[in-house]
Amino acid sequence: MDSPIQQLEHTDQATKQMLENVRKRKKKFDDVKKWHYISIYGTLFFAFIFSVDFYINFYKQYSLSFIALLSAVINDTVAVYILAFTIVGFGAMNLLKQQKDKKEKEYHELRCEIVDRSKDLWKREDDWKNRHIVFEIMKKQYDINLYHEKK
Repeated sequence: MDSPIQQLEHTDQATKQMLENVRKRKKKFDDVKKWHYISIYGTLFFAFIFSVDFYINFYKQYSLSFIALLSAVINDTVAVYILAFTIVGFGAMNLLKQQKDKKEKEYHELRCEIVDRSKDLWKREDDWKNRHIVFEIMKKQYDINLYHEKK
């Protein structure tokens, strides 16, 4: 368990475990989100390189005949590799988008559950009055908003 969560005074062990779970899901979501953006930029980079290479090396010379253009592109290994990287990047981009959406949904559901069950998690009167300290720590340390269900 992460040390700031472990050192919380106004929460019981079960609540600390829930806060730790939401922190882990937030980290997984952020990691997948980062990789998704990397895949987007990588795909755009390879698509741009392919477009420039295609225009300079093929389109100018073979623009009159589609078959000659296609044949020249297929015979050039560099162009085929760049096109393959672009296609693989596009597939990875879509796969990571699905994973990002799934991780975001899991994180958001658990975060909303903590917000909904806050009256049950902080039952004692003094814990209820000091729960804002826990919320502030979660917001400052991990950028997890437990004040409202909305993102």
